[in-house]
Amino acid sequence: MKLPLENNAVVFGLLILTLALIFASASSKIRFFQKFYRFVPVLLLCYFIPAIYNSTGLINAEHSEVLYTVASRYLLPASLVLLCLNVDLKGLVRLGPKALIMFFAGTIGIIIGGPAALWIVSTWEPSLLAGDSPDAIWRGLSTICGSWIGGGANQTAMKEIANVPDEQFQGMVVMDVIVANIWMAVLLFGAGISRALDKRLKADNIAIEELTIRMETYQKEISRNPSFTDMIIIAGIAFGAVGASHWLTDMVAPSLESYISADMARAQVEGTVSAMRFFTSMGSSFFWIVVFATIFGVALSFTPLRRYEGAGAGKFGSLFLYVLVATIGMHMDILQLVNDWGKFKYILLIGLIWMAIHGLLIVLVARLIKAPFFFVAVGSQANVGGAASAPVVASAFNPALAPVGVLLAVLGYAVGTFGAIVGMELMRALGL
Repeated sequence: MKLPLENNAVVFGLLILTLALIFASASSKIRFFQKFYRFVPVLLLCYFIPAIYNSTGLINAEHSEVLYTVASRYLLPASLVLLCLNVDLKGLVRLGPKALIMFFAGTIGIIIGGPAALWIVSTWEPSLLAGDSPDAIWRGLSTICGSWIGGGANQTAMKEIANVPDEQFQGMVVMDVIVANIWMAVLLFGAGISRALDKRLKADNIAIEELTIRMETYQKEISRNPSFTDMIIIAGIAFGAVGASHWLTDMVAPSLESYISADMARAQVEGTVSAMRFFTSMGSSFFWIVVFATIFGVALSFTPLRRYEGAGAGKFGSLFLYVLVATIGMHMDILQLVNDWGKFKYILLIGLIWMAIHGLLIVLVARLIKAPFFFVAVGSQANVGGAASAPVVASAFNPALAPVGVLLAVLGYAVGTFGAIVGMELMRALGL
């Protein structure tokens, strides 16, 4: 066998087979795997096993760049469309104001927590504020902002929008997994003592009981075994919206890119400050592909097409997302990460402070509005963990409440990229 593998079909097959083995072992009843996956997140393996392939020379990411291009330009926007298709804004309103208040409190905590944490750590290490340099740390941190508001799709979108170097991104992924899972453990512990916490918060649990009945009824109404026609329609929804997103992007992005470049050039000649320096991401074609795909997904959620979630639309979206995760992972070099520990320790410290700020804000808001700890935990995890883990936290209270985690997490998909751009620009402004 010739190494590295340079045939894209062979590499793609290897990546998909790897994902299949990871998920098969994660769902296995073998005791070893059950214990293993209590401590090692599936998502981490989906990043790092392809990274091992690249680090050991089994594959060469540069020769397979087309796989990442297809995954990021076609599968990612398709994933966003299908994941946002289930946004039930009326349902979110019926959850009551406290659920939405806690969700958005968590979102605000992430948006302001990143710049605050970066500023705090930069007082010890001023080099972290590196302006607009290609390896400025705000670029990588913007992907954390996307991940902790929406999820993996939003994180990847921010990687492209902020032009994050691969070697920096791999450090961010590690920090993301470490800090997010520490926080999830805290929330799960809180779920076990939620009654005591609710007494401290002076919260009323009647809304939670009503919510449980409502969500059980909703799931029974939409769930069904998908037919072949269902799957074709889901594909049509996803890639029809992707095609429309690219078409609109081709009309919008070039003009904006020219305008932004001209404004910045004029400001440089005149010695003034460009008004568009905080909006350079809006000149990116990828930015608009993501924006339009998200808009299409949310818009379609108001139509009867949203019922295709019951036929597995969200599962297809997750499949596309994990394929993208694997193609990102194959760009990582683990040996390089080990050699860069001096930088990574600051990234990890920023992440811990960031999450602490998020946690303090969401608990403070809960205390002010007397929200049950269920809304604290699920509102937070819908931001930080997304659809993969928010249902896990919700299920820790009651299995019937798992869809609430999904519902709020899907809202995170819808607002994640937009919120992350705000956080990115705030972090970027610190170095200007």
